[in-house]
Amino acid sequence: MTPGNGIGEMGDGCLHPEASGDLEEADSMEKVQGANDCDSEERGQRSERRDSVAVTGAVIAPDGGWGWVVLAATIIVLALTLAFPSCVGIFYIDLQNEFHATNSETSWVPSIMTSVLHAGGPFCSVLVGRLGCRATVMLGGVLSGLGMAASSFTQSISQLYVTAGVITGLGFCFSFQPAVTILGHYFVRRRAFANAMSSTGTALGLCVLPFLGNYLHTELGWRGSFLVLGAVLLNCCVCGAVMRPLLPPWHRGQPLMNHGPPPPEEENVTKEKGRMSRIWNFVLTSLRNHMAFDQFYHNSRYCVYSIGITWMMLGFVVPLVYLVPYATANDMEQSRAALLLSILGMVNIVVRPPFGIIFSMPWFKGRHIYLFSSALLVNGLSNIICCIGPSFPVLLTYVVIYGLSMSVVGSLMFTVLMDIVEMSCFPSALGLLAIMESITLLIGPPLAGVLIDRTGQYFHVFFACSAVVASSAVFLFVSFYWLDKEDRKLSKQGQPSTPLEPARPAVDLSPGCQYSSVPTEGDKDKAVSDEYITSL
Repeated sequence: MTPGNGIGEMGDGCLHPEASGDLEEADSMEKVQGANDCDSEERGQRSERRDSVAVTGAVIAPDGGWGWVVLAATIIVLALTLAFPSCVGIFYIDLQNEFHATNSETSWVPSIMTSVLHAGGPFCSVLVGRLGCRATVMLGGVLSGLGMAASSFTQSISQLYVTAGVITGLGFCFSFQPAVTILGHYFVRRRAFANAMSSTGTALGLCVLPFLGNYLHTELGWRGSFLVLGAVLLNCCVCGAVMRPLLPPWHRGQPLMNHGPPPPEEENVTKEKGRMSRIWNFVLTSLRNHMAFDQFYHNSRYCVYSIGITWMMLGFVVPLVYLVPYATANDMEQSRAALLLSILGMVNIVVRPPFGIIFSMPWFKGRHIYLFSSALLVNGLSNIICCIGPSFPVLLTYVVIYGLSMSVVGSLMFTVLMDIVEMSCFPSALGLLAIMESITLLIGPPLAGVLIDRTGQYFHVFFACSAVVASSAVFLFVSFYWLDKEDRKLSKQGQPSTPLEPARPAVDLSPGCQYSSVPTEGDKDKAVSDEYITSL
């Protein structure tokens, strides 16, 4: 729990060092359990490392302690990153008038921003491997702040694509993904609750940023607003500073022969290799470490989940982009239209914490995907409400239903991914999924803009989004039900099946890393046998 080298510095696609998982880990766990504060816990861990000859090398996931600070920082990061593209709709009409752009051309700004936010996943994984999560989050804060500040000086819509779209979106990616990753390392037993609480950051951003954007728009115009928002995004640097990495136990007496210079034969072979061959090997190694292609080909659940989420993203965020323009185009005041987004954020803030507590109950273990797909179905069908009319009561009803279903979807999205892949593979799995969904995130809003330009009506967009999101929900529900049915059939026949719990896989894809959950204060009533150990 003390500061040190970044947890992403270990390589091999795994963010932590090797673990042997022998019996002496139980003794160290019991000693750490008796600690009452972070300092005494740290001293207990270090003394146990010195006393033990066979050091386990397990990384301690505190499930509390400094993890609550990391959780709070992650909430703020998600508020400033994931929710930001949806709030660009407040400046939508101004950008159209300033640059004389069509709906399709203007919609590329939030579209590129959201797409780069997800597509930069592999680059973010490389940076995490080199710099660690803390430095990567801070770098993302600098990039996003500079991107929005530069956007206030643009003179064309194409320049805005680069500054607000590419630079700011890449900064969001560098802040968002490492924050989610390091949170998964701080929480094991309480992971569902931690993910649900962190997802309230998106709701917090949807609640606060529209009010802030509308106020800045009224006082300073869109250029002054972008400049101030750039300064606000620099707070990601502060959040990244508190995300100190978890340290593994110190290894004692480990042989150093593997870290020495290569034998003369290997050195000669290395010299004989050409530069292009070394570059090619580096590219292949980077792709293997930071893109979970093996998971996509061999893990049927990850494959299905990736396809379903990719299709979902074609219409999931589009209503948030066009809600304010839809309302203002039908003579609603912009302040009331911005209030709709804030109400959406308030619903998420109120609902997500209790959902996180409920979904952490043992009964829901293994059923997260069905809750996720059911909520996604409701979310998709709720878009039809906007087709009834653009009045404030109708849109308010839509926002409440959409917000409730969005709360469940946001609370479970990363939890489901952590359920179906190893935590050692989570960064690479998230990177590949982000690349896939970035394609549909990129083309979704512009396609909606083309539909508006040709029909002149906004409600066609909401109807199309309803069909896309609802169909992805049905696909996920039916596919996972069929996979579970096949597993039950194989288990009855006495054949090995794909485990529902990634903590104890049939094939350990990365047996060298292991995570342990350590009880903290407030957990003393729980037995040690209730702890979960997630194999990395």
